Amino acid sequence: MSAAEPPGDGDHQLLVLIDPLARRYDGESVRIAKDVLSAGAHAKICLPDGPDEFARALSRRGGRRPVVVGDDHALLRAVAQLHRERELADGVLSLIPVGAAHTLELAHALGVPRGAVAAARTALDGTARRLDLLVDDSDGVVLGDLRIPALTPAPGAGAHHSGVTAVWDTCRTLMAALVRPAPPSPSSPPRAHRLRVETDGVLLNDLDRPVEGVSVTTQGDGGLADVVIHTSSGKTVTAEAKAVTVSGPDFRYRADIQVAGPVRTRTWTVRAGAWGLVLPAAG
Repeated sequence: MSAAEPPGDGDHQLLVLIDPLARRYDGESVRIAKDVLSAGAHAKICLPDGPDEFARALSRRGGRRPVVVGDDHALLRAVAQLHRERELADGVLSLIPVGAAHTLELAHALGVPRGAVAAARTALDGTARRLDLLVDDSDGVVLGDLRIPALTPAPGAGAHHSGVTAVWDTCRTLMAALVRPAPPSPSSPPRAHRLRVETDGVLLNDLDRPVEGVSVTTQGDGGLADVVIHTSSGKTVTAEAKAVTVSGPDFRYRADIQVAGPVRTRTWTVRAGAWGLVLPAAG
């Protein structure tokens, strides 16, 4: 990670965005987070019912520092919106992770503390760190890991909700199913995919050499991504790059916890230090 820096002058003016799924999943952790944040800062509490209200509240934050209470989906939604509005460089985010364990893997990989109390205290007293961002040519963002192609999702089921949150919950349930695909049968050989992979203009793999998969992972800071190609012949090809282009027959890809596509070509570019996240102070 890059050198630590103070979160900024708006540190004690917080906009606390509480994801509706977090409220339903663990209301007690949400209450604890609200109490800790309100005791340590001037916190405006926002309870959006869905993504539209979430987006409006974030856009109207003024000088308040956003604190997202929710899972990886909520964090990604906030980062993606600030990127689209070209405001990521102007401040930092905090996250209080609340949700099922498999929906918090990205948060913990980034270094966000487990538990509402520890995360809320970090939001108040932690250190802002600038992290790299993968941005694709359709303006999508990746905070951590990219996998190509995406695995075939397994069907999932979720609790029924009515009213304004029903569609929202359905989308979240489908995304959770995509995150947890059914494991392949031990007797089924891995699928081969014909993908052309270029890193910084250098050809790493062409269509005549089938691959089992490609991964692209940001290094945290430094402006480079790790690229790993697993070929069907068992060979592994690795590289570091600032830009990665993948092309071939229609393919889907998994960006962090979200599945996108199909596309025939896509380029991802590393933006060094493009976004800020408040993490525990070193030592």
